[in-house]
Amino acid sequence: MKMARGQTITRGADIARLRLRNSRLIGTTFSAPEQVVGWLGAVQSQEYTAAKWGLAQRMKRGTDAVIEAAFERGDILRTHVLRPTWHFVTPADIRWLLKLTAPRVRTLLGYYDRKLEIDPKLLQRSAAVLERALVGANRTREELGSALADAGIEARGQRLAHLLAHAELDALICSGPRRGKQFTYALVDERAPAAPRRERDEALADLARRYFQSHGPALVQDFAWWSGLTVGDAKRAIALADPKLDQLSVEDKQYWFVPPLPAAGGARSERPIVQLLPAYDEQVASFKDYAPSFDPERVRVPRNADGALMNHILVSNGQVIGGWKRTLGKDEVRIEVKLLAKLTAAERAGLERAAEQYGEFVGLPPRLESSVVKSLGRLA
Repeated sequence: MKMARGQTITRGADIARLRLRNSRLIGTTFSAPEQVVGWLGAVQSQEYTAAKWGLAQRMKRGTDAVIEAAFERGDILRTHVLRPTWHFVTPADIRWLLKLTAPRVRTLLGYYDRKLEIDPKLLQRSAAVLERALVGANRTREELGSALADAGIEARGQRLAHLLAHAELDALICSGPRRGKQFTYALVDERAPAAPRRERDEALADLARRYFQSHGPALVQDFAWWSGLTVGDAKRAIALADPKLDQLSVEDKQYWFVPPLPAAGGARSERPIVQLLPAYDEQVASFKDYAPSFDPERVRVPRNADGALMNHILVSNGQVIGGWKRTLGKDEVRIEVKLLAKLTAAERAGLERAAEQYGEFVGLPPRLESSVVKSLGRLA
């Protein structure tokens, strides 16, 4: 097993610090959003503004304006892939990722498709209408709903959402540039260059390599949950990955990673790494097992961990110690932090640095407020 010299991995806190480096929250060399997204494989982005902040923290000089410009150009795209939710992907990856993961997502949509009276014949008609409406153009969701209605297809609310989701899963449509604050759709063929076809095993191997290089060490179950694959497919992907994955045992759990492991961030006595992470950030929310993200000596894992992690999260050395929200004002950004544990003096200084970084991201001076909460329910 290849590890950094003198490194001992014995507890969840060590796993969390290793993930900080692997996910490029520290030690990044990336200068563009597409580099970050390509490294991570896909980035959950249903909260668009928050997801941009997640990308920025993995760049040398990431700002909201830089990432918005990349999205405008189509350097990164947004679509439903992996699980049935929005993700950022790169134009080079969108087709093979969809081919690999769309069948599972369609299965998850099946129950509601039947309730909404959506069948293959209707999807074929809908796809033809959407394609005609988008040739050489970008359309909002409402505009596409009107185009479908004009063609005699009832498309409102959840039914419209499902029709558009299926068109995304078929690699017909994806995100276009925003129109003001409104999102638009565009044709994949007009946003992403044609790419060579991949055999399924090649796609499985690449997805496993991407995940474990950027999220590892992680469990098989973590990868299966993040990717939407079955556990059987996840195990096959691990076996196929090149370079070969290695594993280590920590607290009776088998963690996989791409060797060699990086240094875990230095000695445990070093200055803590405190970060204001967005909701659904890949550092925490891309794992089925949340245990490494909580230090049992400071914060017990909430019964409803999903509820806690649905909010913006404050981490120290990769482990959750609170939640936060921000309010944009005319002259400042207000950052309210709710702590699940009292901060050390070094962590307080780290929190102040993190607030300054967020202020730089949005282009406003930050005003930081914090309080300790007793409950481990929702943090916002």
